[in-house]
Amino acid sequence: MTPAEILNSLFPLGHDVTTHGNLSFGMGAMGTLSVHVIGAGGGGAIGVDEALQLAAHVLTLANSGDGRPILLLVDTSSQRMSRRDEMLGLNEYLAHLAKSLLLAEAHGHRTIGLLYGGSAAGAFIATALACGTLVALPGAHPEVMDLPSMARVTKLSIEVLKEKAKATPVFAPGLDNLAQTGAIAETWDPDAPLSDKLAALLARPRNGDDRATLGKVRGGRPKAAIIANEVVTLAQARG
Repeated sequence: MTPAEILNSLFPLGHDVTTHGNLSFGMGAMGTLSVHVIGAGGGGAIGVDEALQLAAHVLTLANSGDGRPILLLVDTSSQRMSRRDEMLGLNEYLAHLAKSLLLAEAHGHRTIGLLYGGSAAGAFIATALACGTLVALPGAHPEVMDLPSMARVTKLSIEVLKEKAKATPVFAPGLDNLAQTGAIAETWDPDAPLSDKLAALLARPRNGDDRATLGKVRGGRPKAAIIANEVVTLAQARG
């Protein structure tokens, strides 16, 4: 689906989302409810400038006090790997963007990422994964780290990583693997009205971060929820 088709399916009652380069901002109507819409699209990279613009907009919404949900549409490549961005400390700007989304959630705004294209590495972590809930459309292709990059970091061969990826989703890129780990809550059918899916999601209360639990249920991260709960139990016992 194109971004225009996605917006029309999400908001059949209308929207005023406008695009500026690879970024989009606006509002979508859902009956008595309005949803803030932010887009990082066009398959573009997220650099210092984009991270600042996105974070500034999210912080404005977080401080608005209106409590409306924030929907972040994502189709990016990776973080911008230019000398300028790296010298300016791109990692800090990406962290700032991620924390802005977390702050918005803490201020009562449901944050929902909708991944409809690609996204990788820091750009993926600071946008889609920083939202309280992440959903996707078929054909989306997320990856926290591709296998060649993982091979350079771990010093393991591509062949070894490919074998591990077959049995362990955390080693593998792609929509199905990220869904199995619990990172992606739902994959929506693009042939059905996306407005119904969004309305159903917003109608369900969100009680904390359930990604580790989903990963356990789906078999992609069998130990994460157990370990996290044990850490919390031990911390509470120590007062």
